[in-house]
Amino acid sequence: MSAFSVILAQPRGFCAGVDRAIDIVEMALQKYGAPIYVRHEIVHNRHVVDTLRAKGAVFVEELDEVPEGAVVIFSAHGVARSVVDEALRRQLRHIDATCPLVTKVHREAAGMASRGRHLVLIGHAGHPEVEGTLGQVPEGSMTLVERVEDVATLVLDTDLEIAFVTQTTLSMDDTAEIVAALQAKYPGIRGPKQEDICYATQNRQNAVKSLAHRCEVILVLGAPNSSNSNRLVEVARQAGCRSHLLQTACDLDPAWLDGATAVGVTAGASAPEQLVQELVTRLRDLGATTVDTDTVATERVQFSLPQELTAG
Repeated sequence: MSAFSVILAQPRGFCAGVDRAIDIVEMALQKYGAPIYVRHEIVHNRHVVDTLRAKGAVFVEELDEVPEGAVVIFSAHGVARSVVDEALRRQLRHIDATCPLVTKVHREAAGMASRGRHLVLIGHAGHPEVEGTLGQVPEGSMTLVERVEDVATLVLDTDLEIAFVTQTTLSMDDTAEIVAALQAKYPGIRGPKQEDICYATQNRQNAVKSLAHRCEVILVLGAPNSSNSNRLVEVARQAGCRSHLLQTACDLDPAWLDGATAVGVTAGASAPEQLVQELVTRLRDLGATTVDTDTVATERVQFSLPQELTAG
C-alpha cells in the first residue's frame, strides 16, 4: 500500500447534547448510586454504552423493566408523552436527558397541533427520536414522510392547516428536497420558526463536504443505528467520495484505502474522540505519513443540566 495523508474533519464527534446526556448518567450515578436505569441507549454508540454500563448504568427497552422506586433516565433522543405519564404513574424518579434541540421540536409539534394543524414529520420510521416526536401529539394528527417520493402519495384534507417538523439528525440536502416537494404540493404549509436540523448535524455534514474536495475516501466512525453517522456517509458519497461507516478501528478494511492519496476521517455526534485517535493510529500503521485537520466551524454550544442533579 502506498503512502497517504489523513485529514481529520473539524468539528467531529460529540455534540453538546451528547455531552449533556452522558454527564447526566454519570452525575446520577454519583448522586443516587448504582444501579441507575436508562431507557434505550443513552446515545447510539456501543463504546459509550459499555463504559456507562461498567459504572453501574442498566439499559432497558421499556419502563416495565425498571423496579419500583428506581431512578430512570430518558435517552438523548426523547420519549413520547405516554412514557413520561407511565413513569409518573409508577412513581419512578425520572430524569430527562433529551437533547434540548429535540425538545424544541417536541414543543413546536405540540404547539402546532394545539392550534389545529395537521403535522408532517420528516424523519426515519422506527428511530427513537421519531417515535418520541410522534408521541407528542394526539394519534392521527401527524403523518411521517421519509423520502421525497412519499410526498407524491400523501393524501391530506386540503381544508386542513398543515405544518411540518423534522428529525434533527437528517441530511440537510435530502430534507430540503422533501420540504420543497411539500411546499409545491401544499403551498400553505408552515414550517418551524427555526431550522430543526441541529447545529452539530449541519456542521458535521459541512465538514464532510469540505473533506470531499481533498480526499478520495472518507471514514466515518459511528454506530450502525446512528442516524447522523449514516447521513455523514451518504453526504460523502453524494459528494463523489468512497465512504465507509465503522464502529472502531478494528472494523477498518485496508482494501478501502486502495489508490487513495488522502483519507478523510470524521465521527458522528455520539462517537468519542478516543475512537478517532485509535483509527488514526491504525491508519499510521497502514502507511499514513501526515495527519492534518480541516476546520470548517468552531463549536462552543453548551446545554444546562437538569436542576435535580445540580441543586444542593
